[in-house]
Amino acid sequence: KFGKEARAKFGDESVDSANAKLMGMSKEKYAELEMVTNEFNKTLKEAYEQGDPASESAQRACELHKKWLCFFWKDYSKEAHIGVTQMYVNDPRFTEYYDKIAPGCATFLRDAVMIYCK
Repeated sequence: KFGKEARAKFGDESVDSANAKLMGMSKEKYAELEMVTNEFNKTLKEAYEQGDPASESAQRACELHKKWLCFFWKDYSKEAHIGVTQMYVNDPRFTEYYDKIAPGCATFLRDAVMIYCK
């Protein structure tokens, strides 16, 4: 659905690499991805409800988000982690997704990741 847009923003190599990682996952690895996704969403909501992006639970959510990203990304960098969470705030499609966890959650995650990546 968003292939052309992703390729324009991130390049063919990045998109192809992410697609290959996902398509090459074993059932066990995909189950792990689902587990990490659920744990991340739960932890992020709990952290958001506490209200402190520097809290232990918020920083745990950032670690889980990093782990989740690494299921798709070839290489991890702090700059890219910060950039993707800024995109969650800037792009209403991502904001809507994260704000279903809790209203304001996209901004909270971005703020927490800024602290995490320092």
